[in-house]
Amino acid sequence: MLTTVVLTFTVLLLLGLPIAAVMVGVTALALRLHTFTPLLIIPQQLFNALDNFVLLAIPFFILAGRIMTEGAMARRLVDVMRALVGTKRGGLAVTAVLACLFFAALSGSSPATVVAIGSIMIPALVRSGYPEQFSIGLITSAGSLGIVIPPSIPMILYALVMNVSVAELFMAGIGPGLLIGGVFTAYVLWKARRENWRIEGGLTWAEALRAVRHGIWALFLPVLVLGGIYSGVFTPTEAAAVSVVYALFVEAVIHRELTWKGLHRALVESAVLSGCLLLILACAMAFVWLLTAEGLPATVAEWVVARVESPWAFLLWVNLLFLALGSVMDDVSAMLILSPIFAETLRRLGIDPVHYGIVMVLVIEFGFLTPPFGLNLFVAMGLTRKPMGYVARATLPFLALLLLALAVVTYVPAVSLWLPSLFFR
Repeated sequence: MLTTVVLTFTVLLLLGLPIAAVMVGVTALALRLHTFTPLLIIPQQLFNALDNFVLLAIPFFILAGRIMTEGAMARRLVDVMRALVGTKRGGLAVTAVLACLFFAALSGSSPATVVAIGSIMIPALVRSGYPEQFSIGLITSAGSLGIVIPPSIPMILYALVMNVSVAELFMAGIGPGLLIGGVFTAYVLWKARRENWRIEGGLTWAEALRAVRHGIWALFLPVLVLGGIYSGVFTPTEAAAVSVVYALFVEAVIHRELTWKGLHRALVESAVLSGCLLLILACAMAFVWLLTAEGLPATVAEWVVARVESPWAFLLWVNLLFLALGSVMDDVSAMLILSPIFAETLRRLGIDPVHYGIVMVLVIEFGFLTPPFGLNLFVAMGLTRKPMGYVARATLPFLALLLLALAVVTYVPAVSLWLPSLFFR
């Protein structure tokens, strides 16, 4: 069966079929050729995969991010960050990094962060004399923090397929997210000093206080959502629903900048994206069920343990594998398929599944910035009307920084596990 699965999966993928169709097709063919199980089991597995209360968090977080993108929260958040750091050399670029970092804690989505902050900051950076390619690369790369800083949609997907705590994963993402934000900020400040970029004009105290006052509603949302989760007031799914109600109330009643047309656009785009993600998840779970039923995880674990002497070598091997898979399929799908297969291997090698999950999220972040499936690249192309090659080259310095951060998080587990150890262990 394994030969059939691998060959069919590879052929269908190379033919350009959607990944969901590939997984269902491979599952159906393997069942037909190698088992007596009726194909009726496939729709049953698809239903079982989606019959989970936690999954409601995905469309809710996506919708909250889209509402804030259509409204004024992103712009007011940028104004707050600009008031805090915009008067330093390179301060506007640092403002962009901090705005992406903070908006990531509002939306849970990398593309939403690029759209919301990029539509404001890329023109502002270019007008202020920053190189266009640097500006595009900075926002495209910093926007990828949307899946590292909690709440994070890929973390929810990983928690479902690996049966780990969503709240624990969220807390484990804080350290790596701050690390990447700090690395990007240090690079920006170094480059600003090296290139002698001009210093922006300062704001008066009255202007700075006005910016903070106008942005206070956006600043409070991460406190409400994450504070509610970690204090036990509500679950991650309930927190996602709260974020939608909060964002809708603030944008429609307080800011009053969300139009009916914008709300309609947010609802439609959220429904489409949620449907795509949930379909991929359901098909991946059906495929994983087949492999698990045939004992593949145990076989893989035995093979790996016999050849890999340490957990660090295994993590290096997995990182290289996922980086390579990013050239033929998106890394979210790869994570959904391979993580359950490696679950037994993780147990035998003593690798914490939460630490492994954060490593996977960072690899996915890298995949968002590399062709041909780099979603952030496509979003940036739409924002700037630049070709794929131009945008991809713009992200190269930041990809090097991400690789450095990935190595640190992979081989220093405390970066991701220190905070969860204080609250959950």
